[in-house]
Amino acid sequence: MHISGPRRPRALSPLREHLRDTFWFAPSAGLVCAVLLWWGASRLDLEIVALLQREKAYAAVRELVSIAEDTRTIVTTISSAMMTFIGVVFSISLVAVQMASGQLTPRVVRIFIRSRISKITLTVFLATFLFSLLVLTSYESETDVRQVTSVPVVQNLLTMVLVGLSLVLFIAYVSATLRLMQVGPVVDRITRETLRMLARQGTGGEGAEHGASLAPETGRVAHTGRAGVVLDVHVARLVRVARRQGVVLRLIPRIGDFVLPGTPVLAVHGGTVPPRWALRRTVSVGVERTFHQDLGLGLRQLSDIALRALSPAVNDPTTAVQCLDRIVQILAAVVGRPLGAVQHRDRRSAVRLVQNVPGWTDLVDLGLTEIRAAAVHSPQVTRRMLAGIEDLLLLAPEPRREPLVRHRTLLLQAVERAVPAAPDRRFASSPDRQGIG
Repeated sequence: MHISGPRRPRALSPLREHLRDTFWFAPSAGLVCAVLLWWGASRLDLEIVALLQREKAYAAVRELVSIAEDTRTIVTTISSAMMTFIGVVFSISLVAVQMASGQLTPRVVRIFIRSRISKITLTVFLATFLFSLLVLTSYESETDVRQVTSVPVVQNLLTMVLVGLSLVLFIAYVSATLRLMQVGPVVDRITRETLRMLARQGTGGEGAEHGASLAPETGRVAHTGRAGVVLDVHVARLVRVARRQGVVLRLIPRIGDFVLPGTPVLAVHGGTVPPRWALRRTVSVGVERTFHQDLGLGLRQLSDIALRALSPAVNDPTTAVQCLDRIVQILAAVVGRPLGAVQHRDRRSAVRLVQNVPGWTDLVDLGLTEIRAAAVHSPQVTRRMLAGIEDLLLLAPEPRREPLVRHRTLLLQAVERAVPAAPDRRFASSPDRQGIG
């Protein structure tokens, strides 16, 4: 039996996720906001001076001019130092990210790119720099209080506020960057991203055949763009196109599969193939997988980190144990969840899009196979893996026990072959949630 997703997809959700995977959108929007803020503040300064001149309050105008001249040096210093400050801060940060990618996996760079604090910090830094430059253009050479038209008092005040906000964000940004160099926060971030995606993802029928409940296939839509990884699909648009055409669309590759130009990506059931223009920008293809709809990416990243930790060059089994903790957590979150083919429905609850997701066996193999093969000579990791499998066996219904039992048997057999001493074999084969607690 197939079950529809927990909620209707938001129409702009793919665009939102794609913008989160860029580092240019937030700073660009911040620069536009800085210009608008400066324009509003300059208009306010003009109105204040004009009001005081109409009221013949020339003493107040003279006082404002004096204040503005006193703060001009500060604004000039801010505008000249801000860009240097930005360069130094982000150069250090990029070195930190490079170290983290070398110690863990290159895919942690994506965490830095998606980090909200990183984008907000860069945005505010650049906005402060641009705003201070614009403020300097508001100063006039006119000294007669009756002739002066603009005194940038409000603009100077906003510049100080932006500088204060930049300092606060700098502290938060350094703290977040240092956490990125720690294993615990990185694997926790990967796990939270995976569980958040899982909460958005629909559910399906485990082991269901792709076309078991569908009308006969009447056509296919080939991929016409560049070769790359399927990042996500625009569910809302595909459902809308299928409803208007009176068909059911089925996504042939999984999210995360590599597709070539000319290979089919959508199968059409029950009617004519929708026009090509209607399906534009419905299947996103890029160079690297994303968390938006990719159920297996989190397990893939955690497995990569554990494998690097278990390599002879690194030899850090404790990091592998931390990754196993999170792998077990993710598998426990899906152990009772229907998987397989997800069905997306329209407003009338008619199935319009079928999307294949990894099944339970696929996820277990993805999370455990490679680590199991590399962990034979590390009793800390074998003990933790056995404990994790025991915990999952307690949670798993009977139909889902087989892959867990298989991995436990293979791990015990590998330890039996690799460890010659009987006491060492017994020790490495004893479950322990801390590895060696």
